[in-house]
Amino acid sequence: MNARVAGPGLSVDDAAALLGAMRLSSAALPIGAFAYSQGLEQAVARGAVTDAPGAERWIVGLLESSILMLDVPVLRRVFECWGCGDAAGAGAWNDFLYAARGTRELREEDRQLGTSLYRLLESLGEPRAGALRGHPRATLPAAFALGARFFGLSAPSAALAFGYSWCEAQVGAATRLVPLGQTAAQRVLSSVQTALARGLPEALALPDDAITATAPGQALLSAEHETQYSRLFRS
Repeated sequence: MNARVAGPGLSVDDAAALLGAMRLSSAALPIGAFAYSQGLEQAVARGAVTDAPGAERWIVGLLESSILMLDVPVLRRVFECWGCGDAAGAGAWNDFLYAARGTRELREEDRQLGTSLYRLLESLGEPRAGALRGHPRATLPAAFALGARFFGLSAPSAALAFGYSWCEAQVGAATRLVPLGQTAAQRVLSSVQTALARGLPEALALPDDAITATAPGQALLSAEHETQYSRLFRS
Protein backbone atom coordinates (compact mmCIF):
# COMPACT_ATOMS: atom_id res chain seq x y z
CA MET A 1 0.00 0.00 0.00
CA ASN A 2 1.25 3.48 -0.87
CA ALA A 3 2.36 5.20 2.34
CA ARG A 4 1.04 8.47 0.98
CA VAL A 5 -2.51 7.16 0.81
CA ALA A 6 -4.74 7.49 3.87
CA GLY A 7 -7.69 5.72 2.28
CA PRO A 8 -9.40 5.19 -1.10
CA GLY A 9 -8.75 8.32 -3.16
CA LEU A 10 -7.34 10.35 -0.25
CA SER A 11 -3.63 11.00 0.09
CA VAL A 12 -1.96 11.71 3.40
CA ASP A 13 -1.18 15.24 2.19
CA ASP A 14 -4.82 15.82 1.23
CA ALA A 15 -5.98 14.47 4.57
CA ALA A 16 -3.52 16.72 6.42
CA ALA A 17 -4.75 19.81 4.51
CA LEU A 18 -8.39 18.92 5.14
CA LEU A 19 -7.70 18.42 8.83
CA GLY A 20 -5.88 21.74 8.90
CA ALA A 21 -8.90 23.49 7.38
CA MET A 22 -11.21 21.81 9.87
CA ARG A 23 -8.93 22.77 12.74
CA LEU A 24 -8.73 26.43 11.74
CA SER A 25 -12.48 26.69 11.17
CA SER A 26 -13.47 24.80 14.33
CA ALA A 27 -15.46 26.61 17.01
CA ALA A 28 -13.11 24.86 19.44
CA LEU A 29 -10.13 26.89 18.19
CA PRO A 30 -9.06 28.65 21.41
CA ILE A 31 -9.09 32.27 20.25
CA GLY A 32 -12.32 33.41 21.91
CA ALA A 33 -14.49 33.98 18.82
CA PHE A 34 -17.58 32.88 20.77
CA ALA A 35 -17.42 36.16 22.75
CA TYR A 36 -18.21 38.40 19.76
CA SER A 37 -21.41 39.07 17.82
CA GLN A 38 -20.23 41.87 15.45
CA GLY A 39 -23.21 44.07 16.20
CA LEU A 40 -25.84 41.33 16.20
CA GLU A 41 -26.48 41.76 19.92
CA GLN A 42 -27.45 45.39 19.39
CA ALA A 43 -29.53 44.44 16.34
CA VAL A 44 -31.51 42.03 18.55
CA ALA A 45 -31.81 44.62 21.32
CA ARG A 46 -33.13 47.14 18.80
CA GLY A 47 -35.66 44.69 17.41
CA ALA A 48 -34.04 44.60 13.98
CA VAL A 49 -33.52 40.83 14.31
CA THR A 50 -36.31 38.95 16.07
CA ASP A 51 -36.54 35.48 14.51
CA ALA A 52 -34.77 32.92 12.33
CA PRO A 53 -35.56 34.64 8.99
CA GLY A 54 -34.28 37.93 10.42
CA ALA A 55 -31.09 36.27 11.65
CA GLU A 56 -30.59 34.72 8.22
CA ARG A 57 -31.01 38.09 6.49
CA TRP A 58 -28.58 39.73 8.91
CA ILE A 59 -25.87 37.10 8.56
CA VAL A 60 -26.18 36.67 4.79
CA GLY A 61 -26.24 40.45 4.38
CA LEU A 62 -23.00 40.88 6.33
CA LEU A 63 -21.45 37.95 4.51
CA GLU A 64 -22.20 39.43 1.10
CA SER A 65 -21.50 43.09 1.87
CA SER A 66 -18.47 42.74 4.15
CA ILE A 67 -16.86 39.32 4.57
CA LEU A 68 -16.84 38.42 0.87
CA MET A 69 -16.07 41.96 -0.27
CA LEU A 70 -13.32 42.79 2.24
CA ASP A 71 -12.11 40.03 4.55
CA VAL A 72 -11.79 37.20 2.04
CA PRO A 73 -10.02 39.23 -0.69
CA VAL A 74 -7.56 40.60 1.87
CA LEU A 75 -7.01 37.13 3.33
CA ARG A 76 -6.14 35.85 -0.16
CA ARG A 77 -3.62 38.64 -0.68
CA VAL A 78 -1.95 38.14 2.70
CA PHE A 79 -1.82 34.40 1.99
CA GLU A 80 -0.06 35.07 -1.31
CA CYS A 81 2.35 37.53 0.30
CA TRP A 82 3.42 34.92 2.84
CA GLY A 83 3.84 32.43 0.03
CA CYS A 84 6.49 34.60 -1.67
CA GLY A 85 8.12 35.86 1.52
CA ASP A 86 6.69 39.37 1.22
CA ALA A 87 6.26 40.27 4.90
CA ALA A 88 5.93 43.98 4.07
CA GLY A 89 3.08 43.29 1.64
CA ALA A 90 1.32 41.09 4.20
CA GLY A 91 1.65 43.88 6.75
CA ALA A 92 0.31 46.51 4.36
CA TRP A 93 -2.81 44.48 3.59
CA ASN A 94 -3.30 43.75 7.29
CA ASP A 95 -3.18 47.49 8.04
CA PHE A 96 -5.61 48.21 5.20
CA LEU A 97 -8.08 45.77 6.71
CA TYR A 98 -7.67 47.16 10.22
CA ALA A 99 -8.32 50.69 8.94
CA ALA A 100 -11.48 49.49 7.18
CA ARG A 101 -13.15 48.45 10.44
CA GLY A 102 -15.96 50.88 11.22
CA THR A 103 -15.86 51.07 15.01
CA ARG A 104 -13.56 50.72 17.99
CA GLU A 105 -15.27 47.48 19.01
CA LEU A 106 -14.72 45.88 15.63
CA ARG A 107 -11.07 46.90 15.62
CA GLU A 108 -10.60 45.54 19.14
CA GLU A 109 -12.29 42.29 18.14
CA ASP A 110 -9.93 41.89 15.21
CA ARG A 111 -6.87 42.72 17.29
CA GLN A 112 -7.76 40.37 20.13
CA LEU A 113 -8.69 37.42 17.91
CA GLY A 114 -5.72 37.94 15.61
CA THR A 115 -3.35 38.17 18.57
CA SER A 116 -4.80 35.00 20.06
CA LEU A 117 -4.35 33.10 16.81
CA TYR A 118 -0.76 34.32 16.41
CA ARG A 119 -0.06 33.18 19.97
CA LEU A 120 -1.47 29.75 19.19
CA LEU A 121 0.49 29.44 15.94
CA GLU A 122 3.68 30.44 17.74
CA SER A 123 3.09 27.69 20.30
CA LEU A 124 2.63 25.18 17.47
CA GLY A 125 5.94 26.12 15.88
CA GLU A 126 5.10 28.74 13.24
CA PRO A 127 8.29 30.88 13.29
CA ARG A 128 6.71 34.04 11.85
CA ALA A 129 3.90 34.26 14.40
CA GLY A 130 6.01 35.40 17.35
CA ALA A 131 6.93 38.75 15.85
CA LEU A 132 3.29 39.39 14.91
CA ARG A 133 1.75 38.48 18.24
CA GLY A 134 2.29 41.97 19.66
CA HIS A 135 1.22 43.87 16.55
CA PRO A 136 -1.06 46.76 17.63
CA ARG A 137 -3.17 46.39 14.49
CA ALA A 138 -3.40 42.62 14.25
CA THR A 139 -6.37 41.29 12.28
CA LEU A 140 -7.92 37.85 12.32
CA PRO A 141 -7.99 37.31 8.52
CA ALA A 142 -4.26 38.06 8.28
CA ALA A 143 -3.50 35.69 11.15
CA PHE A 144 -5.79 33.11 9.54
CA ALA A 145 -3.82 33.42 6.29
CA LEU A 146 -0.59 32.65 8.12
CA GLY A 147 -2.27 29.72 9.87
CA ALA A 148 -3.46 28.42 6.51
CA ARG A 149 0.11 28.52 5.21
CA PHE A 150 1.29 26.71 8.32
CA PHE A 151 -1.29 23.94 7.89
CA GLY A 152 -0.64 23.56 4.14
CA LEU A 153 -3.94 24.88 2.79
CA SER A 154 -4.54 26.37 -0.64
CA ALA A 155 -5.89 29.91 -0.94
CA PRO A 156 -9.45 28.76 -1.82
CA SER A 157 -9.44 26.26 1.06
CA ALA A 158 -8.20 28.95 3.45
CA ALA A 159 -10.92 31.36 2.31
CA LEU A 160 -13.61 28.68 2.61
CA ALA A 161 -12.44 27.70 6.10
CA PHE A 162 -12.39 31.33 7.22
CA GLY A 163 -15.81 32.02 5.73
CA TYR A 164 -17.31 28.97 7.37
CA SER A 165 -15.82 29.79 10.77
CA TRP A 166 -17.32 33.29 10.56
CA CYS A 167 -20.72 31.94 9.51
CA GLU A 168 -20.77 29.36 12.29
CA ALA A 169 -19.79 31.97 14.89
CA GLN A 170 -22.56 34.31 13.74
CA VAL A 171 -25.17 31.55 13.80
CA GLY A 172 -23.93 30.56 17.25
CA ALA A 173 -24.39 34.15 18.44
CA ALA A 174 -27.89 34.25 16.94
CA THR A 175 -28.74 30.96 18.64
CA ARG A 176 -28.07 32.57 22.02
CA LEU A 177 -29.42 36.04 21.30
CA VAL A 178 -32.64 35.70 19.30
CA PRO A 179 -32.82 32.93 20.59
CA LEU A 180 -32.97 30.15 18.02
CA GLY A 181 -33.63 26.47 18.58
CA GLN A 182 -30.96 24.08 17.39
CA THR A 183 -32.96 22.92 14.35
CA ALA A 184 -33.80 26.49 13.32
CA ALA A 185 -30.14 27.42 13.73
CA GLN A 186 -29.09 24.60 11.42
CA ARG A 187 -31.57 25.78 8.78
CA VAL A 188 -30.10 29.27 9.00
CA LEU A 189 -26.58 27.82 8.73
CA SER A 190 -27.61 25.90 5.61
CA SER A 191 -28.78 29.10 3.93
CA VAL A 192 -25.65 30.97 4.97
CA GLN A 193 -23.44 28.15 3.66
CA THR A 194 -25.19 28.34 0.30
CA ALA A 195 -24.51 32.08 0.12
CA LEU A 196 -20.87 31.49 1.05
CA ALA A 197 -20.37 28.84 -1.63
CA ARG A 198 -22.09 31.04 -4.22
CA GLY A 199 -20.08 34.17 -3.44
CA LEU A 200 -16.62 32.75 -2.74
CA PRO A 201 -15.31 32.49 -6.33
CA GLU A 202 -16.11 36.13 -7.06
CA ALA A 203 -14.61 37.20 -3.71
CA LEU A 204 -11.35 35.43 -4.49
CA ALA A 205 -11.19 37.07 -7.93
CA LEU A 206 -12.02 40.60 -6.74
CA PRO A 207 -9.52 43.21 -8.03
CA ASP A 208 -7.70 45.49 -5.62
CA ASP A 209 -9.77 48.58 -6.43
CA ALA A 210 -13.05 46.77 -5.70
CA ILE A 211 -12.16 45.68 -2.16
CA THR A 212 -14.49 47.41 0.27
CA ALA A 213 -17.23 46.88 2.83
CA THR A 214 -20.71 48.38 2.61
CA ALA A 215 -22.35 47.62 5.94
CA PRO A 216 -23.23 51.01 7.48
CA GLY A 217 -26.00 49.47 9.56
CA GLN A 218 -23.52 47.18 11.27
CA ALA A 219 -21.21 50.12 12.02
CA LEU A 220 -24.03 52.15 13.57
CA LEU A 221 -25.25 49.26 15.70
CA SER A 222 -21.71 48.34 16.68
CA ALA A 223 -21.08 51.93 17.84
CA GLU A 224 -24.27 51.82 19.90
CA HIS A 225 -23.24 48.48 21.38
CA GLU A 226 -20.20 50.13 22.95
CA THR A 227 -22.54 51.82 25.45
CA GLN A 228 -25.26 49.17 25.66
CA TYR A 229 -26.26 48.80 29.30
CA SER A 230 -26.23 45.01 29.57
CA ARG A 231 -24.20 42.86 27.20
CA LEU A 232 -23.51 39.17 26.61
CA PHE A 233 -20.95 39.77 23.84
CA ARG A 234 -17.91 41.99 23.47
CA SER A 235 -19.03 43.36 20.10
